[in-house]
Amino acid sequence: MIIPISLGYDIILERGALNKASSYINLNRKCLIVTDSGVPSEYAEAIKKQAKEGYICVIPQGEKSKCFDNYKMLLEKMVEYSFTRTDCVIAVGGGVVGDLSGFVASSYMRGVDFYNIPTTLLSQLDSSIGGKVAIDLNGVKNIIGAFYQPKCVIIDSDTLSTLDKRQLHAGLCEAIKMSLTSDKELFELIESTKDLEKDIDTVIEKSLLIKKNVVEIDPKEKGLRKILNFGHTIGHAIESDTGLLHGECVGLGMLPMCSKAVRERLLKILEKFSLPTDVNSDTDTLISYISHDKKVSGSKITVILVKEIGAYEMREIEISEIKKYIDGGAL
Repeated sequence: MIIPISLGYDIILERGALNKASSYINLNRKCLIVTDSGVPSEYAEAIKKQAKEGYICVIPQGEKSKCFDNYKMLLEKMVEYSFTRTDCVIAVGGGVVGDLSGFVASSYMRGVDFYNIPTTLLSQLDSSIGGKVAIDLNGVKNIIGAFYQPKCVIIDSDTLSTLDKRQLHAGLCEAIKMSLTSDKELFELIESTKDLEKDIDTVIEKSLLIKKNVVEIDPKEKGLRKILNFGHTIGHAIESDTGLLHGECVGLGMLPMCSKAVRERLLKILEKFSLPTDVNSDTDTLISYISHDKKVSGSKITVILVKEIGAYEMREIEISEIKKYIDGGAL
């Protein structure tokens, strides 16, 4: 399946697409192939075999790799290998690899072609499309970055076969997030599925179509795109404080922003997929992290609330007001 994005690129959603990537993207040039130590090496090697001149760079697995040191290292590699504006950067991995590689591509020689081949469910559903690229600084996620659209995204769900269950289920939280704000049928599919692997292509497709619609209307997060932040304001703070997986934190971050009826159904889904439903983070600590969130405007931040499945409300509040949501009973 090819899902065209009006911002100038296609999403290829096809099992086995990794091994025929050259059918979809131009690999007849120098290619910096960025991956991490947690991604099976054969995925990056599959791209290198198809490239005219491929260089694989492996960064350590984990959020800490999305940093200035690795950003600088990858740029230095491109200089060392004499990359020009006609060459490209290819991310093969999860969201950390995609965010870092995209930021490198956006700034080398003021921008070279960037291709994203996400291999985790989280990145396939979320960070692989929409053009957000970034690195972290001083523990603050994605604080240095840009909007830079890929030339193509290749999603091969066969890569999920090597993903451990915790990572798979954490990634599912992004689909749950989009279903809660925008697609009741998708929520009910996730709620009722007895075989996630069997239904995963449908979950990916429906989630991508939601995000496609949002990013096409609002590519730089001036309005509608803010709904994609549902669960992320508190979730990012929990992630900074605890080190839990991003998807797990998004799940936790959604709970305080739902009505009681929605929260009860969401809790059952989180429990179904062995995802955390509570955390011991101190409220003041979380608010401190939230105050540095890049979405803050002055002393205010826009939060997304879900009172019924498939619908949402945007509300601009003072940062200090988030305490009542974290502590419960705000909806």
